[in-house]
Amino acid sequence: MTVPGTVPGIDLPRLTGWLARNVPGAGEPVSVSLIAGGRSNLTYVVETGERRLVLRRPPLGHVLPTAHDMRREWRVISALAPTPVPVPEPVAFCADEDVIGAPFYLMGYVDGASVRTRDELTGLGPGPTRRLSARLAEVLASVHAVDHRAAGLEGFGRPEGYLARQLDRWCQQWERSKTTDLPDYYRLVDRLRERLPARSESTLVHGDYRLDNTLVRLGPEPEILAVVDWEMSTLGDPLADLGLTLTYWHDPGDDERAGIPVAGDATLAPGFMNAAEFAAHYAAVSGRDLSDLGFYVAFGTFKLAVIVEGIHARFQQGKTVGEGFDRIGAAVPTLVSRAHRMLDQP
Repeated sequence: MTVPGTVPGIDLPRLTGWLARNVPGAGEPVSVSLIAGGRSNLTYVVETGERRLVLRRPPLGHVLPTAHDMRREWRVISALAPTPVPVPEPVAFCADEDVIGAPFYLMGYVDGASVRTRDELTGLGPGPTRRLSARLAEVLASVHAVDHRAAGLEGFGRPEGYLARQLDRWCQQWERSKTTDLPDYYRLVDRLRERLPARSESTLVHGDYRLDNTLVRLGPEPEILAVVDWEMSTLGDPLADLGLTLTYWHDPGDDERAGIPVAGDATLAPGFMNAAEFAAHYAAVSGRDLSDLGFYVAFGTFKLAVIVEGIHARFQQGKTVGEGFDRIGAAVPTLVSRAHRMLDQP
């Protein structure tokens, strides 16, 4: 626990007053602790005399006007709460920046684990681990099955031209952060642009769906209790969502993937579905045709290459510290090469 009033980004007296006025029965906060932070949105546990809540707010300091939109996150979890998609309970939203210095929202605490490594699944056993990986596919399919209009998410995104806009956006990001010229990268962009589907389905997409963006109950009957981190969600192509999820996958024997330091290695746990099995299970429960899945995984791998290049650039500028950042730049050409191989598949 953290002593009240000492947590950056939280003005405890103002938060206490706001809770009393806007969340009847919540009780007075007795402690606030930061559980996730960095360049993304900040997440705190707020303990009151009555219940445990989770508070989400933007990062400290300057943020772009369209980034870290708390109302957008609040809107999507509120819309999904009555649907089969598991999300934390939406409690209250605050647009008044005078309370803690930024908009924020509160949701119910979910007593689940955020699993990133295979060691965290060691005690589960192959059978329950396989069930957990199957549930990961089923929950993704349930996200894509939401009737976004009926849920109140009309206008949540611009589904027309989604993939073309995504390609342009990440190309711009590359140009802002590139540390070297990489001819294979530009050839990849050309190949992706040539393969863009003329039309694609439009659903709600999470935008960064993977195991460690869920909260899991471990045990003989494991379950995904909540999908979290909806800051990248929009309306778009569901297969792009699946493709990015598979980009993070690490299959046994894929030594090249071992050199790409992202997303942990939970998929290597005994019993966990490999990428092909996961995709097949998603196809079975969603009914979607995955005949062009190679393109979508290549697209996700391209996006991840740009993200990793940005991390590498920040490290070179002295803006990122920590173990392993000195080696992350080597993953960029590897990711680009993997994307080309995906496009080469018939």
